[in-house]
Amino acid sequence: MSDEVNIPRRRFFGTAAITIAASQLGFPAISRAKATAKGPIVSASLSPLSHTPFGPLKHIEAGLLDVAYAEDGPSDGAPVLLLHGWPYDIHSFVDVTSLLASAGYRVIVPHLRGHGTTRFLSADTARNAQQSVVALDVVALMDALKIEKAIIGGFDWGARTANIIAALWPERCKALISVNGYLINNLERNKLPLPPKAEHGWWYQYYFATERGRAGYEANRREFAKLIWQYNSPKWNFDETTFDRSAASFDNPDYISIVVHNYRWRLSLAPGEPQYDDLEARLASGPIIDVPTITMDGDSDGVVPASDGTSYAKKFMGKRTHRVIAGAGHNLPLEAPHEFAKAIVDVDAY
Repeated sequence: MSDEVNIPRRRFFGTAAITIAASQLGFPAISRAKATAKGPIVSASLSPLSHTPFGPLKHIEAGLLDVAYAEDGPSDGAPVLLLHGWPYDIHSFVDVTSLLASAGYRVIVPHLRGHGTTRFLSADTARNAQQSVVALDVVALMDALKIEKAIIGGFDWGARTANIIAALWPERCKALISVNGYLINNLERNKLPLPPKAEHGWWYQYYFATERGRAGYEANRREFAKLIWQYNSPKWNFDETTFDRSAASFDNPDYISIVVHNYRWRLSLAPGEPQYDDLEARLASGPIIDVPTITMDGDSDGVVPASDGTSYAKKFMGKRTHRVIAGAGHNLPLEAPHEFAKAIVDVDAY
């Protein structure tokens, strides 16, 4: 993909203009969505796109990291940051990026710490993955790229990170796309037991809590990731090329340490760093998000059942809509790229 696309930046005002723009870009028009108790149900465009690979990744020193990131679209386009989850990587957004770049957005897709070719600048830096530091990484990236404010979208770890930035630094977030809603962690709440079916879905967190689990993950990281992909998206028949493209990112030398620390920290089995205690206290309070937001669920998500978005509605005080994407699982941006890209376009017009 080229670094610049000579397409003028489109401004969308009002539902009619958005629908026309979506149609021109090949997005399914939201007016054709079926209204249900869970909100708009949009059929996912499950036929694969070209899966054009990202071009050579760029690198920039930002905070504690040398961040590897993909970039596409015109350099003066409205910035969009797209944040991946676990066990995935930047390629979850490869088709979304192409769609948004063609609409005139400047799209930045970074490898999170411990993933891909993102590296720590110092061997002495703690391999810490508590929620606040991942968000600080993204803020540092924005600073390094001189991006004052961006639309931020993500899923899984990426959605949590986007939530945190929108809640703690709303001046940096023009609008938000969050798959599975409000995901900011509260460690005390995480100690409370869940129904057995829900606990079963988080089995890997308990596996990672043991040294046997860490060793097993180290030895079988690709097989492990493929199992999670299949469980998280039971209706998604991804091919080996698609999986291998992302699995290469799991060879990062810090990958196992970052993943294991993230889940042990969530279970209060590993400490965070004390310099982030104040941020974590603010996050534990469940801060309100007041930037324009679209929350999304896949109705075939194997780990987070689709909802109508009402359980966390009070956490969003700005304009918000909730969409359920029929046929999509947990890796929603790659499974339903048109719908995710259209959500970015729509929330930009809020």
